[in-house]
Amino acid sequence: MHGLINKSLQCFLRDTYGAGAWTEVAQAADVDPAGFEAMLLYDDALTGDVLAAAAAYLGKSADCVLEDLGTYLVSHPNLEPVRRLLRFGGATFVDFLHSLDEMPDRARLAVPQLDLPRLELLPIDEASYRLDCEWHLPGFEHVLVGLMRTMADDYGSLVLLECLPPSAGLAHVCIRLIDNGFASGRSFELAAGS
Repeated sequence: MHGLINKSLQCFLRDTYGAGAWTEVAQAADVDPAGFEAMLLYDDALTGDVLAAAAAYLGKSADCVLEDLGTYLVSHPNLEPVRRLLRFGGATFVDFLHSLDEMPDRARLAVPQLDLPRLELLPIDEASYRLDCEWHLPGFEHVLVGLMRTMADDYGSLVLLECLPPSAGLAHVCIRLIDNGFASGRSFELAAGS
């Protein structure tokens, strides 16, 4: 697992629940409390151990922790560049959805060794989509749900998101667009600092 993913989980726990929470989780997962180096590679099992320890510490399911991580990645003030990068996906939430297929390749432009799931958006009807997610580790669809829910709010869209049972090695998220212009959403300018 790329260290950037492990570091994201570490920062989420520290920024959301405090340094003491990260220290407890690190000790339970047998990880150095100093944490992960963002550009190193780690054994996949270590990521699973940290996630399991975080879920136990927080008293939540691993799926809930992953969804909260997805929310954190695009809503925490320290990660404003991630939000900005995702907003370049389009002027509306629907445009953003159609840009998700390209997200793993765009991320690899910045971090070539970063392994992210293959994503494919499939229209069901004019207001519903299914996002297929293929990755060697289970659960990433929950990160996507947190990320998409937060981005829908960012765009001012009202959506229903649901993880569907996996099939044929793919995880699935059902996306139902209720209202693409439900609220005004957060402001976004192409040039940072405008």
